Amino acid sequence: MSAGRFAGRVAFVTGGGTGIGFACAQALAAGGAKVMIAGRREDVLAKAAAQLGAGTGFVRCDVTSDADVEAAVAACEAQLGPLALAVNAAGTGNIGSVLNGPVPDFQALIDTNLTGVYRSLRAEARAMQRAGGGSIVNISSIAGTLTHRWMSAYCASKAGVNMLTRCAADDLGEHGIRVNAVMPSLVPTELTGMMVGNQAVVDEYLRRMPVARLGTPEDVANLTAFLLSDEASWITGQVIGVDGGHTIRQGPDMVPIFAPVLPVVR
Repeated sequence: MSAGRFAGRVAFVTGGGTGIGFACAQALAAGGAKVMIAGRREDVLAKAAAQLGAGTGFVRCDVTSDADVEAAVAACEAQLGPLALAVNAAGTGNIGSVLNGPVPDFQALIDTNLTGVYRSLRAEARAMQRAGGGSIVNISSIAGTLTHRWMSAYCASKAGVNMLTRCAADDLGEHGIRVNAVMPSLVPTELTGMMVGNQAVVDEYLRRMPVARLGTPEDVANLTAFLLSDEASWITGQVIGVDGGHTIRQGPDMVPIFAPVLPVVR
């Protein structure tokens, strides 16, 4: 990666304190960007910002709050300068089929994973419009295109992120703003810890992949950094897998693993 590919540019990363978001922040910082990471836990953000080094800031932000998101983007502009780059990595997960998944759980997940991306993207795009253009990458999932049994809300949220990405790219191109998304398969992070720690889950994912290994946050960050960079200046509205080829096969069947946790409804 070129040490100067993002020199002089300001980046904003939701979910930037851990996992894929943190790896994306690292890639941006390594490319010379000034980076503002955002998340819900200030202690985690402070530790992450210290690791990222000079030119990095952090701001507490819950993406389910309009006010939080708008204040976080404003803080990024005030502290670091005009916004040029953004990664929307904040997200969560749950389990439940359409029969046994409670409606409040579905609504809460959509509010974080889909509406949270919309809130963030909107605030970022407004800032980039003021700055004269920019590039945004949303972190989606293979669950946006492949069904995952008993992960209905998560799949629906990521499918929404994929279409939101395409629509936003269409809306924002005239303002010089590109919008793309990446779709990881299973990557070891804080969020996926319980899944990665279960060998049956790992085996179920690996048997669906031509390149049968777990991904890394850096795998996802490398593609994200490319899409943010000028090397991808004619790429927008694309949703790209970074998944060992998982999306050319099919999603995992998690029911045998989830069944002891949730009731089976016949």
